[in-house]
Amino acid sequence: MTEWTILDQAHTALRQAVAGIPQDGWQLTTPCSEWTVTQVFQHAVGDQLGYASFLSDTPRPEEDPFAPSGTLSAPAGDLLDNALQAASSAWAAVDRDAQDVPVPVPPFNLPAPVGAGACALDAAVHAWDIAVATGRPSPLTADLARDLLPIAQQIVEGPRAYGYFAAALEPETGDDAVATLLRYLGRTPTWTR
Repeated sequence: MTEWTILDQAHTALRQAVAGIPQDGWQLTTPCSEWTVTQVFQHAVGDQLGYASFLSDTPRPEEDPFAPSGTLSAPAGDLLDNALQAASSAWAAVDRDAQDVPVPVPPFNLPAPVGAGACALDAAVHAWDIAVATGRPSPLTADLARDLLPIAQQIVEGPRAYGYFAAALEPETGDDAVATLLRYLGRTPTWTR
């Protein structure tokens, strides 16, 4: 656990999502365009390692997070534990008041709370991707989604112009906090296989 509660909550969500992947679920399709559960998992692990490597001497991910192979190089639990521990340790060393923290998303330097929130956003949304792809309830809670939305609004628009994020979807009547966050990130909250 770290002082970054939002990151701890997002990491817990990702752990829950991955722990619930059935043996035959790794090749299922996901809300991420044409990626399987394995590839979304690799992307999520790679992103956590990417944040850690920007903040510390942790090695960069071996798997390209933006072109995941779909083949795991080690047991999923080991890969996930390594990535989440690396990210948590790296963020634990960051001063909460730091204004220029290096991160792997444009503009590549953010205030510490926004950077930690960006790392959390990545983990939490991919937890949702994996859970819904495998037909399980989302571990992305309404409280966490409410905390992540202002982070998303601070970091998404600039990179969205360069294709880092999908176009936002129009809000719909009755959207809850999770649906609002997902639509802002270009995901359909009611997605099914």
